[in-house]
Amino acid sequence: MTGPAPDAPLVDTHAHIWRLDMPRTGTAWHHPPSDALAEDYIATLDAAGVHFGVIAAASLFGDYNDYIVDALRRHKRLRATAIVEPEISALSLRQLSSEGIVGIRFQFRNVASPPDLRSFAYRRLLRRVADLGWHVHLHDEGKRLPDYIDAILSAGPRLVIDHFGRPDPQGGAASDGFKAVLRAIEGGRTWVKLSAAFRLTPPVGAKEVADVLLRHAGPERLMWGSDWPFAAFEERVTYQNVLDDFRGYVPDPNVRRAMDRTALAFYFS
Repeated sequence: MTGPAPDAPLVDTHAHIWRLDMPRTGTAWHHPPSDALAEDYIATLDAAGVHFGVIAAASLFGDYNDYIVDALRRHKRLRATAIVEPEISALSLRQLSSEGIVGIRFQFRNVASPPDLRSFAYRRLLRRVADLGWHVHLHDEGKRLPDYIDAILSAGPRLVIDHFGRPDPQGGAASDGFKAVLRAIEGGRTWVKLSAAFRLTPPVGAKEVADVLLRHAGPERLMWGSDWPFAAFEERVTYQNVLDDFRGYVPDPNVRRAMDRTALAFYFS
């Protein structure tokens, strides 16, 4: 039987876990067809030869972080971000930190009216995130990213941007939103995940965008993630697919290893 590839990544920085009996928000954009249990994810990592995983809080379940916290208690090789309300107390954030939560997630894609990150409530939240040494994990369409980047970075936290920055299909790597991502990287407190290449809208291609990011940022500001269990693509994408994609848009194994070192230092140091 074929075993895991010897050059598998050490760290998968983007995956989701859930149970179908968890409470979903009224605005959930997707209704998963099956559970995606922590144990399923661990088994997937083991089969691929990947050692560590990072759970991205799924917006489908709002601030119900209970299952993620339970998974962190049971699996010390995992870290996670949480979705929280801006009114959450500093004490509650510190409790989450003690459980292995390392940041908060802003998932604004499919949100018609995202919150004002310059409001007092969000500036207070972002300051508390920075005080903990956490990061903000941001996901939206590339054209809307400039609306958030300055507000987040000026408040103090580090920033991690999902899915290549999701460049606008009309402009690709030359679009204004993607240029804002590159400027943020230059500031030294922003990282980008090369994750979910299958979500990029043609004619934008992962290889083209990865090439620009590697030239501009280098592996010190880039990390890889699978986006398991591939929400809304469950029947079309496998873990082997995303591993093959990664090797395709970052063909140099030395660069992939350097990205692993970045992810290890960021999430597990």
